[in-house]
Amino acid sequence: MSLRAATPGDAPFLATLWRDSLRRGDYAEQVADVESIIADAETSTSLRLLVAEYDGRCAGAVCLRVTTKSMINLEPAVQAQSPHVLPEFRRHGVGRQLMEAAVSYAEELGVAHVMTSAASGSRDGNRFMARLALGPQAVLRIAPTQVVRAKLNAQRPAAQRPGRQLGSVLAARRSMRRAHPTVPQDG
Repeated sequence: MSLRAATPGDAPFLATLWRDSLRRGDYAEQVADVESIIADAETSTSLRLLVAEYDGRCAGAVCLRVTTKSMINLEPAVQAQSPHVLPEFRRHGVGRQLMEAAVSYAEELGVAHVMTSAASGSRDGNRFMARLALGPQAVLRIAPTQVVRAKLNAQRPAAQRPGRQLGSVLAARRSMRRAHPTVPQDG
């Protein structure tokens, strides 16, 4: 088992490994995204992209980035983004080596914290991280912007909902007409 820096030739492997984590699009776009990340990692001092090899075959990868704990907590941390291992190489120490690389990188830079994430539905991934003392700090939730807007609008009082104001105004006018009928005028 060995770790090495990713090269542009690794982009197809990484796009396949990380297909669930990359932006939606066709495979060529995903490969192009990974090529861009590899290029950034080659020139950055705060980004490392590592590929794990087992018996000479690509088995997993992790992207390491020096960042802050959050946008409002500026304490530095090494983020181990997408530590993935191909299913046939699981339980061979590949994941442990990827996380060892994250810890070594943090120690090298004098950074006191390592953070990562695992898919909420990945029972094995979450258990693995828990065994390494990585506890939950927050729950990251995501939804399409349009869906969140629709839910926010649905939770507003009816009178404040967008698109319903004209209806409310017309209903109020009809109500006023019923309460105060106009007297026809003689001409």
